[in-house]
Amino acid sequence: MKKYLLILTTIAFISCSDFGDLNVDSKSAIEVPPETLFSNGTRNLVDLMTSTNVNRNIFRLFAQNWTETTYTDETNYDLVTRDQPGTHWDFSYRDVLKDLDEARTIIEASDDPTLTTAVRNNQLAVLSIMEVFTYHVLVDVFGDVPYTQALDIDNVLPAYDDDAAIYNSIITRLDEAIASISASEEAFGAADLIYGGDMAKWSKFANSLKLRMAVRIASVDAGKAATMATQAIADGVFESNEDNATFAYLEGAPNTNPVYVDLVLSGRQDFIPANTHVDILNDLEDPRRAVYYDDNLEGDYVGGEYGQNAPYGDHTHLGDIFHQPDTPGVLMDYAEVEFLLAEAAELGLAGSPSEAETHYNAAIEASFDYWGVEGVEAYLTKPEVAYNTASSSWQETIATQKWIALFNRGFEAWTTYRKYGFPAMNPAPISMEDVPRRYTYPVDEPSRNGASYQAAASAMGGDLKSSRVFWDVE
Repeated sequence: MKKYLLILTTIAFISCSDFGDLNVDSKSAIEVPPETLFSNGTRNLVDLMTSTNVNRNIFRLFAQNWTETTYTDETNYDLVTRDQPGTHWDFSYRDVLKDLDEARTIIEASDDPTLTTAVRNNQLAVLSIMEVFTYHVLVDVFGDVPYTQALDIDNVLPAYDDDAAIYNSIITRLDEAIASISASEEAFGAADLIYGGDMAKWSKFANSLKLRMAVRIASVDAGKAATMATQAIADGVFESNEDNATFAYLEGAPNTNPVYVDLVLSGRQDFIPANTHVDILNDLEDPRRAVYYDDNLEGDYVGGEYGQNAPYGDHTHLGDIFHQPDTPGVLMDYAEVEFLLAEAAELGLAGSPSEAETHYNAAIEASFDYWGVEGVEAYLTKPEVAYNTASSSWQETIATQKWIALFNRGFEAWTTYRKYGFPAMNPAPISMEDVPRRYTYPVDEPSRNGASYQAAASAMGGDLKSSRVFWDVE
């Protein structure tokens, strides 16, 4: 009996004792450094913008750069079956903006004596730049979205803000970030997966983004756009491909380019270049065909008919560079900036129309340089390419070549078409719909956040693919 009592007493003593670290799950993080949150948010943003997964990013299809071989729902603009808007929404808010916001909260509350004011300001500036980029994409994709009430865990029914008002706010935040940068100081160091802590390059990226947004709003607020463009150029935008905002993917999983995952690791043959794209490049005898496309048809380039079943073996395949695990992801590049400078000149925002040709030529040169293609001098002399003879309007001339250069960046290629209406797109053969002007809201928003959704849908003129964001004027 005494033996049993002793055992019970021992058990009772142990059960009431302090187990200390034994009660802590050593494999679950309690505190996450802001550097980790920043890196993770950056990676998630680049993955979102780079992917070609039909559940996540179908902008290459909207731009008619690519088409589908078998399942053609997305090339006929079906946004309900897979709810791509919902995935884009969730990734943007949960996996990008929330990480960046948490990093900001930690930095602002930090009492680390080794964190200098200059480095702290640089960290906050970089976070702001990435937040501005993400919100501007959200607005460009949807129109009105949650902003002032977003990311609040205690508010599960956030109101949607007016899209133009969001742009005004994030432009102010971008200006504040640019003004607070100390180019000679660091920020996140090795945790910076875009520029490795080089704040001079972050300043160029911020100003290039500002120039992009200036061109976006030129048709609705020319005065503000002119001020923004002039300031951005004066402060310094991209000057070469060395300034590109790129993410270095690796050769090994799970850090490979998402396009490689979709084209190679999936073992599928779902995507080929669209005839919309191939036909235009064939007409121009564009040397970039050798990189954009595979030579699987031995000298012939045949794009798949957009929106129709297109047997993989009968058509041109995507080029080898898109099948490599470490092809970089790109948020913004020098070619785009030179096109933006050409647009700004023609729009009367900065410089004069006489300067547009120089920037147009520089943009095409930058694209050839980036893709490692020769023959740009001869290409620029072609009447179908030369600035003064390529078409009857500067809008068509710039938009067509910009769209060509953006072959692997579907969001900007689609947006270029939305802004200028060029180049001409093929009609979706099954749905008979025009190219969407926006994503509709996530499928579950009407039931999840009904009142806010209804107000936003009404403000947008209906939750329709044909509704337009504020800068997309007819």
